[in-house]
Amino acid sequence: MITELLNIDASAITIDYELNCNACRHPYNKYQLNSYCVQCGKSPIEVQFQLSPLIPKEVMIQGERSMWRYAKLLPLLHQSNRVSLGEGWTPILNMDRTADRLGLDNLLIKDESFNPTGSFKARGLSMAVSKAKELDVEGCIVPTAGNAGGALSAYCAKAGMKSIVVMPRHTPEAFKKECKAFGAELVLVDGLINDCAKVVAEIKKERDYFDISTMKEPYRLEGKKTLGYEIAEQLNWELPDVILYPAGGGTGLIGIWKAFKEMQKMGWVKQIPTKMIAVQAENCRPLVDTFTGLQANCGTYKGSPTIANGLAVPQPFAEKMMLAVLEESKGLALAISEAEISMCVREIAATEGMLVAPEGAALLAALKRLLKNGQIIPQQRCFY
Repeated sequence: MITELLNIDASAITIDYELNCNACRHPYNKYQLNSYCVQCGKSPIEVQFQLSPLIPKEVMIQGERSMWRYAKLLPLLHQSNRVSLGEGWTPILNMDRTADRLGLDNLLIKDESFNPTGSFKARGLSMAVSKAKELDVEGCIVPTAGNAGGALSAYCAKAGMKSIVVMPRHTPEAFKKECKAFGAELVLVDGLINDCAKVVAEIKKERDYFDISTMKEPYRLEGKKTLGYEIAEQLNWELPDVILYPAGGGTGLIGIWKAFKEMQKMGWVKQIPTKMIAVQAENCRPLVDTFTGLQANCGTYKGSPTIANGLAVPQPFAEKMMLAVLEESKGLALAISEAEISMCVREIAATEGMLVAPEGAALLAALKRLLKNGQIIPQQRCFY
């Protein structure tokens, strides 16, 4: 329940939440360890806070410069269980030179490389490992294309928990060394992340580790949603017109939209003008093919490796939730070739002085195409 919010110490404010299946709304016990819904065919379980327009942001946001400034809107029951390495509150940078070249009035980028282990995965894994600690989990396991493995390893090390990382054998060596350095047990698999997920299922038959696969537990999404809160706060509560997002498993795309909807329920923003654009690689484009009607769903999709490792997710577990975000935001999904991705990595480096990952570079290629097709206009404030 929401406490009385007028004339009260902010430290006394608590907001209750429930766990429900995103599809069938079946309830789950928040005091127990949960993965995904088994009532309606393995749909994601989602945290739902009891929000109202009576919740002022001035008393809800704490002063610390991390994602935990939004702790009152995160599902950790006791802050003593927080496992943090200083993740979140990353800078928003103006891409002025690129905007000038493209004829855009305003182009911004959220630089997630400032996070621990160098990627946005730190947000979700900080929250998920914190909750695993709160629920007395001994160890965690994850299938990953790279960055999530490093983040899980780091946060489990910080929490004093064991970790197993299962990743494709072709994953760049740096990711493998990172996991080992943090003390994780590393398992290499021939194939993509869906093949790694099958190995995780086999390992779990013998070792009772908590599976923190993308959207197969409720809490990584909650960490990722802090991206949406930060974007809004850092832009003085004026949401962008367009957000381009690299969509593999889709947690960030879904999380940002979830944050926007929560803020609207609390009255922090009146309108959500933002069109969400999901960007994938041509080598692995399951969401694009479903969105454009080339397939009924991603259930039998076969992808190929891509230089954008994080986009190599052939059968995203939360595909329906991603599609819902695109529908609600009047957005779309598109795929970018390997050549375009490589070219944009070099272009951003030479133009903006930033070495972005291939996943991020794909967004520039997508932006160019959307501008050319008239699906984005120069006066819109674009964000990626």
